Amino acid sequence: MNYSELAKVIVTKIGGEQNVNSLTHCATRLRFHLKDNKLAETSALKNTPGVMGVTQSGGQYQIIIGSDVGSVYKEIIQQIPSLQTEHTQISKDDDDRKLVAKVIDTITGIFTPILPAITAAGMLKAVLALLVVFKVFSTDSQSYQIINLMADSAFYFLPILLAISSAQKFKTNIYLAAMIGGVLLHPAFVQMVATSKETGEAIQLLGLPISPVNYSSTVIPIILSIWFMSYVEPIADKVSPKAIKFFSKPLLTIAIVGTIALTVLGPVGFYISNLISSGVLALESVGSWIVPTLLGALTPLLVATGTHYGIVPIGINNRLTNGYDTIVYPGMLASNIAQGAASVAVGIKSKDSKIKQLASSAGLTALFGITEPALYGVNLRYKTPLYAAMIGGGFSGLFMGITGVRNFSGGSPGLLTLPSYIGEDTLRHLTNASIGAAIAFVITFAVTMVIYKDPIEEMVVENVEKDQPELKILSGNNETLVSPLVGQAVSLTEVPDEMFSAEILGKGVAIKPSEGLVVSPFSGTITATFDTKHAIGITSDQGTELLIHVGIDTVQLNGEGYECFVEKGDHVETGDSLIQFDLKEINRKGFETITPIVITNSNEYGDIISIEGKEVAIGDKLLQVIR
Repeated sequence: MNYSELAKVIVTKIGGEQNVNSLTHCATRLRFHLKDNKLAETSALKNTPGVMGVTQSGGQYQIIIGSDVGSVYKEIIQQIPSLQTEHTQISKDDDDRKLVAKVIDTITGIFTPILPAITAAGMLKAVLALLVVFKVFSTDSQSYQIINLMADSAFYFLPILLAISSAQKFKTNIYLAAMIGGVLLHPAFVQMVATSKETGEAIQLLGLPISPVNYSSTVIPIILSIWFMSYVEPIADKVSPKAIKFFSKPLLTIAIVGTIALTVLGPVGFYISNLISSGVLALESVGSWIVPTLLGALTPLLVATGTHYGIVPIGINNRLTNGYDTIVYPGMLASNIAQGAASVAVGIKSKDSKIKQLASSAGLTALFGITEPALYGVNLRYKTPLYAAMIGGGFSGLFMGITGVRNFSGGSPGLLTLPSYIGEDTLRHLTNASIGAAIAFVITFAVTMVIYKDPIEEMVVENVEKDQPELKILSGNNETLVSPLVGQAVSLTEVPDEMFSAEILGKGVAIKPSEGLVVSPFSGTITATFDTKHAIGITSDQGTELLIHVGIDTVQLNGEGYECFVEKGDHVETGDSLIQFDLKEINRKGFETITPIVITNSNEYGDIISIEGKEVAIGDKLLQVIR
């Protein structure tokens, strides 16, 4: 792969250097903040050699590269000089992302940079556990103690690591942030805390009480402190006289933030951490199987949208607070093994040499914990392997939840980190984790082998009448769907919602409407209506299940600007009016009117063909369903 050339193509197709606010990267994907996501050529990027996929989530425009992401990132940084400065960021005035998107982006931005250290520590712990099990080391040997302290360093000094990444995210001074981390971990303060707990003697700073809390291996206290510092430092800069600003600005910042961190934010963060931990334990007492089952089944969708990094901190907090995690890592282990099994099965069953090669290599990578190549290259692309992985991952997560599998040291969930389930002087958790992994693999592999089929090659017979847009037709029993709207037919990849653009809900087409009327594209029965009137489900007389979703996020309008003419159970004929909507009003309120038209039971058909890139009128041939 020519990293420099790929970087040039990416920069061009995201709208150029001038469209980039900031850029970070994780283990497999570039994470851009673009000034205008609409300027990016998403379809072209997805078809670029070296790019595995593109998704938009958490306020980020994410380009999936795979294991070469670091090399591509370096080339892009070289090509965009503005990204080499520390202060490249989104203006608060221009940042119109929703609160949830901002929170996910913040969590991702803080934890992604420190994952290599956490992963290295987890792998060291896993290797050390194996060495003890096979009696290479004893726990009282110096070799064991030294390797153990090497692994523990990342966890003990986690507040300093998080201080650095938080400072980068909140755009404040990295070295002052690291100093705040050092304040919380200083041996003298640690000794004060130990003495206070033994004697009951209070700790005070200028009369202010300080809670006797040990902040080693904590997460939330330091993040809150550096977030607070990002507001204090600019104020310290403004009030400091220019002549002594070099001295007074850092002095004021550390004095204020250090004091508030020790007296307020640290104890509050520690309380929140314990609250999360207590919530996890309470959830376990109600049903220990619930969350691992859900994560085992749904993690592929979290990875597809890039939001899985918002879950990882919960697992880290569980391990650091309770000594183990029973939710995040077991659930993700189940999912990753299932993803790998699905891809491996495709590699074995497929008769296409290119698919076999890609699926086999991506499957092995997923089994070791990196699932993006399998997810984007195989499972999402062909759908049935994704369904199989979700089934197998769910059953595996259910087993590990019921048996209470505990992860003690983290690492990227996969076969290589199975030793991280060794702990508490027992191999029970390792045994059950291994059984859970086997369940994920066997069930997923079997289901994939049954339901996966190689994509059918298109055979063009002829075009439809000359006055209609061109539509390729396959030989065999098929059903034709006509356009339910007037507008421009485009690919689903242009829909700014991953559930549609990644074809997670099914194959189909989208229309950018120029008139506000939706009619029935075939003769059938209304199977779903909504109080918000923004979408409708309809099943044709031949069994094709269709979802027409007018606009993106328009559920938030609560039906304002919409009128629905049918009810669930009504039988309609081709051309009957279904929904009327106010285009101008929806646009005025800031919502996209692009309308996905999705066949939700796509997996039951051999192929689905659509016209794209052309103006269509109501009644024009739009989709061909091949049985």
